[in-house]
Amino acid sequence: MHGPLMIPDICGKTVHNPESERMSLVMTDYTALRTTMVDTQVRPSDVTKFTVIEAMLSIPREAFVPRDKRDAAYIGEHVSLDAGRVVLDPRVLAKMLDAADIQNDELVLDIGAGLGYSSAVIARMAEAVVAVEDDAARVEDAQTTLAEHGVDNVIMHEGPLTEGAADHGPYDVIVLQGAVEILPDSLTAQLKEGGRIVSLEQDGALGTVRIGYLLNGELNWRFAFNASAPVLPGFEKHSAFTL
Repeated sequence: MHGPLMIPDICGKTVHNPESERMSLVMTDYTALRTTMVDTQVRPSDVTKFTVIEAMLSIPREAFVPRDKRDAAYIGEHVSLDAGRVVLDPRVLAKMLDAADIQNDELVLDIGAGLGYSSAVIARMAEAVVAVEDDAARVEDAQTTLAEHGVDNVIMHEGPLTEGAADHGPYDVIVLQGAVEILPDSLTAQLKEGGRIVSLEQDGALGTVRIGYLLNGELNWRFAFNASAPVLPGFEKHSAFTL
């Protein structure tokens, strides 16, 4: 173990430098944490597609969470944003993308992109990504961080999450970065024939991720895995009151 950091003073004596010591203690090797995340959280969760693993090894998750949450970026849980929103647990996101089987010539709609982490990961797999966020500050932060990390095939679109971004569609794949209780037709209408949508359907404490395949104009759903997440704004069921 290294002792306290010492620096020479102007007389040649060695003195204690508490600030330098503090700085050395808070330095974090995020690259090592990212590798550990993939090796201990993603791979053991039956994520086998190389494109998903490569993307999650490459994108610095800590850069796409609030600055005061960076130490929690790799702990294997959802990371809170604000207004009940989260950056999905890396295992959940990885399994969703593994099931979606995104190809490098496909256009992907990323709903509820937050600060841009999911979009940056998907951008490593797809031809282009349209990321929808309903908060102007998050859109601005995401655009800045994506640019800083050289992610140039993501378009950030500000607007209600339930409306998607029809002007840029239709889409080969739609991914939702949170749970839904209802899935509006306005969103599924933006899916290409033969495309697929990844939806985490929340019913109380129980959540189920399903993949919907649009075939002959109809969505055919298949079970993928169980997970849980906060419901995205606008995707809640509205209680019916009777007299």
